[in-house]
Amino acid sequence: MELPLLVGIALILALLIKTFLVQAFSIPSDSMQNTLQRGDRVLVDKLTPWFGSEPERGEVVVFHDPGGWLEDTVTPEPNAVQKFLSFIGLMPSSEEKDLIKRVVAVGGDTVECKENGPVTVNGKSLDEKSFIFPGNTPCNDKPFGPIKVPEGRIFVMGDHRQNSLDSRYHQELPGQGTVSNDEVVGRAIVVAWPLGRWATLPVPDTFDQPGLNAAAAMAPAALGVAGAVPLVLWRRRRLTARRTAG
Repeated sequence: MELPLLVGIALILALLIKTFLVQAFSIPSDSMQNTLQRGDRVLVDKLTPWFGSEPERGEVVVFHDPGGWLEDTVTPEPNAVQKFLSFIGLMPSSEEKDLIKRVVAVGGDTVECKENGPVTVNGKSLDEKSFIFPGNTPCNDKPFGPIKVPEGRIFVMGDHRQNSLDSRYHQELPGQGTVSNDEVVGRAIVVAWPLGRWATLPVPDTFDQPGLNAAAAMAPAALGVAGAVPLVLWRRRRLTARRTAG
């Protein structure tokens, strides 16, 4: 009786972990090279969104097909073992059409990339050398923008820019190719398999540069205006006093 009970407890724990904590996903394409290779297994953090956390710039995220991104993609029919392992979260589901990309811009941001130029977010250039595929350009295959990302949505791009049908290629869809935060399953935090490729997936430093945040970029201008108003009033008072005295 103990063995079936232990197996049952293990299955329940696996289901709880899959539902609320982490889930394994398989990389189906080359669009995130060299950060991720086809066939890699990544672990996705599903816990923090439950506490109101939203996707941030630079994160690698898994999200459901927003609609129309994978309509021509054929998924192989899984066997019984694969279905069971997928059910308990030890294998990614082959029935759900999920994608994995890097968040470049979030709600409220303005993102743009001209031919031969860098990707810019709120006027700040991104230094992407550390993660885009060697030999790729930031966007020469598909320049875009400027695009104002709606609130509650994200603009995503693959690290293998010339092999990624990302937000740039779906601008005719609602939201100009952006993805709703509600479609995001979670953030990919680590490459778990194969063991030889084990690695964490941190946010590149370029996404932490000062002034990248749209609100932060507006703050100095707002402070300048606020500081200028008293100065203008003071000068007007002086001129008025001089005219009165004259």
